[in-house]
Amino acid sequence: MSEADNAPGSAPAFTPRVFSGIQPSGGLTLGNYLGALKRFVEKQEEGIESIYCIVDLHAITVWQEPDKLRRATREMAAGFIAAGIDPERSILFNQSQVSAHAELAWLFNCVVRMGWLSRMTQFKDKAGKNRENASAGLFVYPSLMAADILAYHATHVPVGEDQKQHLELTREIAGKFNHDFGVDFFPLTEPLIEGTATRVMSLRDGTKKMSKSDASDMSRINLTDDADTIAQKFRKARTDPEPLPEAVEGLAERPEARNLVNIYAALADCSTADVLAQFGGQGFGVFKPALADLAVEKLSPINAEMQRLMRDPDEIDRILGRGAERADAIARPILERCYEIMGMVRSRPPR
Repeated sequence: MSEADNAPGSAPAFTPRVFSGIQPSGGLTLGNYLGALKRFVEKQEEGIESIYCIVDLHAITVWQEPDKLRRATREMAAGFIAAGIDPERSILFNQSQVSAHAELAWLFNCVVRMGWLSRMTQFKDKAGKNRENASAGLFVYPSLMAADILAYHATHVPVGEDQKQHLELTREIAGKFNHDFGVDFFPLTEPLIEGTATRVMSLRDGTKKMSKSDASDMSRINLTDDADTIAQKFRKARTDPEPLPEAVEGLAERPEARNLVNIYAALADCSTADVLAQFGGQGFGVFKPALADLAVEKLSPINAEMQRLMRDPDEIDRILGRGAERADAIARPILERCYEIMGMVRSRPPR
């Protein structure tokens, strides 16, 4: 493994490496697939070392019922694999099996500033008016998020536009650590924001992100939905009465239409202009059935493979365990060097 020289003033030379994680706090949706899983598979095909993590430690910043968390973790793993992540070519594991995440998070708790954490919108959104009763973990979760990324010296993280604030804080933590200790040890990780539908919106409100926490199941496509359910949800998706425009500019003030066109483009691996060239001037009575058929074609094989995998949880656990071993082999030396840089005595033989 080629990592940056730790000497002060040296030029960093980090191995290109992609890291990303998803919380197992609910079922996978079409938004997760188009905004994350599909792009993860594309990065895998580019041959860049890729590490994908089911962040179960993040999930427990709010209460999780243990049996449901275990099932959700396995279902998330099944979704990764069914979408095309090859556990032999990429590293796939659940966060709690690699202790470097939690250890490095504590070190970063002593680097990050309270003011930086206070401005994070996720804490404000999740804690709401009851912030005094929120867990301390919810407040300091950005330190764990930074540890997730920097424990592997990840150079790139696929993120949506709404997650850029999180990655910026990781860069600030890395920069402060490097400055405080006079090293070029941690990379300033770059975001990867790509694709037509990096942010998939609700089928009931095109101004809101598709979410597994939305009260209405009709607002989202779940990867566990069968073909009939997928088709029904698209046919009942909220739209306006106008036909589709013939130019992309015509979607500017039409959030629901823009969302459905973007979803079609992402599923078909084409541009929004290509979609409008085919459907421009036609009504949603034509477009929505075509979108439903395309979605069923693309998602049904994923659904079937997830069901097959979930019938063999022992196999899922084996895959996650092997992935954790591979992840630990990368993260442990980086963590140990971090301890040394910070002045900790390291007299035990390495694991």
